[in-house]
Amino acid sequence: MRVLAATCVLAASCAVGPNYVRPEAPKTTGYTVEPTPGVTAAAGGSAQRIERSNTLAADWWHLFGCARLDAIVADALANNPSLEAAQATLRKSQNTLRAGYGVFFPQVDAGASAGRQQYSPARVGSSLPPSVFNLFTLSGSVSYTLDAWGGQRRTVEGLRAQVEAQRYTVIGAYLILSGNVVNTLIASAAYRAEIDATKELIALEEEQVRLTDAQAQAGTVAYASALSLKSQVASTRATLPPLQEKVEQAEHLVAALTGRMPVEWRPPAIALEEFKLPGAIPLSLPSELVRQRPDILVAEAQLHSVTAQIGVATAAMLPNLTLSGSYGANNTSAADLFSSGSVFWSVAAALAQPIFKGGALWYQRKAAADARDAGLASYRQTVLSAFAQVADSLRALEYDAETLNADSEAYQAAEAAFHLVQINYQSGLANYLQVLTANTQYLQSRIGFVQAEAQRLQDTVALFVALGGGWWNASKPASPLTRR
Repeated sequence: MRVLAATCVLAASCAVGPNYVRPEAPKTTGYTVEPTPGVTAAAGGSAQRIERSNTLAADWWHLFGCARLDAIVADALANNPSLEAAQATLRKSQNTLRAGYGVFFPQVDAGASAGRQQYSPARVGSSLPPSVFNLFTLSGSVSYTLDAWGGQRRTVEGLRAQVEAQRYTVIGAYLILSGNVVNTLIASAAYRAEIDATKELIALEEEQVRLTDAQAQAGTVAYASALSLKSQVASTRATLPPLQEKVEQAEHLVAALTGRMPVEWRPPAIALEEFKLPGAIPLSLPSELVRQRPDILVAEAQLHSVTAQIGVATAAMLPNLTLSGSYGANNTSAADLFSSGSVFWSVAAALAQPIFKGGALWYQRKAAADARDAGLASYRQTVLSAFAQVADSLRALEYDAETLNADSEAYQAAEAAFHLVQINYQSGLANYLQVLTANTQYLQSRIGFVQAEAQRLQDTVALFVALGGGWWNASKPASPLTRR
């Protein structure tokens, strides 16, 4: 017994199974093969500076300088059901952890019973007649399982890791929600700008139809020219319903993200010009990204949890010592329940060692080790995907600026050509084919310019989200986004 006690004391200072070691941060200092330029090309009157910094604000959407956008994002963060569900799940995991700490304390129970029964002496070979009596019992018991091998500590360690995983899941939900709201509002604004451009073109084309009808009646042009222009107007009008449908779909999505039904609320119409392109982009180092991006931290916490399960499975293969005791009193009379002759008690120590389980315990440990290997591979894949997203977003900002420059030049040239052809057509110096060509080029170039502006804004959002959203810079101590 002394040897067993000494063994338990020595083992209590450690826990079986591998200790969790946090994966090393990558040694690389960049995200792409080509060096990231410090500034993008100036397009649309502005350029973006890429700054090596970890100062991205938690409320990064404020960088777009749109008060109505800020209000809608705040509304979504306060009322989104999916976010509420994630927060409730976090509270559940925290309470599960608190419950798990109970294994470190003795388990104490109390009981009381009162009954009436008949005793048959024949059960013990006696010929005495049966007796009927009352039995009153009060008792208490205590038991404690020594965590000699640290299996319970590994279980609680896994529960703590699960709490961390859920906490970063909540942060990820904040990030995804805010990104979806901002992206949807930018897309909605771009659709409205396309609708405005299309309506303006329709008005110009209708004026051309009116002039062509007059010329056809005067016999200066063929009536086929008027019919062709009318066909063009109809084709242009046909592009409006799909755009209007997209606007309404975006409105419905924003309503759902803010916790409302589409019939209850419509978000305000924000013009594309109200979004200010962020000029400074704080870019975290790769070694910082793996310590702050929520999905990476979730994968890391899950890896920690499955690593702890190896210790749990190992401890299940080793001897288990349980101490227990009970104390109570019973008597046939409730009045005599506390007399000295009614007391009973017991003290016991039970040692259990698994001998043969058909290989179950061994393979459970191997399965736990395999789960750890799978968790490590999943973590590595999450890191790789995160780095690819940052690299894609960085390159997108460079190419967006170049695309916007080209689209701006094309738009300005098409606009000038459109007005020149319109004047020449009214003067009889251009034919309807030239008008049709100019109309098409003008509409395509203007819509292309609008789409390029929106894409540049959305790729900026994508980079902020890919960097983790700046939650580590949250200023409110009570916020679930603050670092713990």
